Amino acid sequence: MSSDVRKRSVTIAGHRTSFSLEDAFWSELQGIATRRDIAIAELVAEVDEGRDGNLSSALRLYVLADLQGRLNSSDGAGSSETGDMENE
Repeated sequence: MSSDVRKRSVTIAGHRTSFSLEDAFWSELQGIATRRDIAIAELVAEVDEGRDGNLSSALRLYVLADLQGRLNSSDGAGSSETGDMENE
């Protein structure tokens, strides 16, 4: 898996926005969008709406929260809601 940082662009609310992510984070974001049956742009827009810092960092934190939540769920310890990212 490549650790190269790549610039990505999506359209949010009619405006093109760019962010930089490593391939691993991009792949996980695509997987989250697929599991939720939404477009990647819609997922990025959700993260963008609730972020405090820059978009790239917010997306990485969102992926981390999702992975932690799924790990906790598989361990029987309950699940974490990734939408609120309460520990930013």
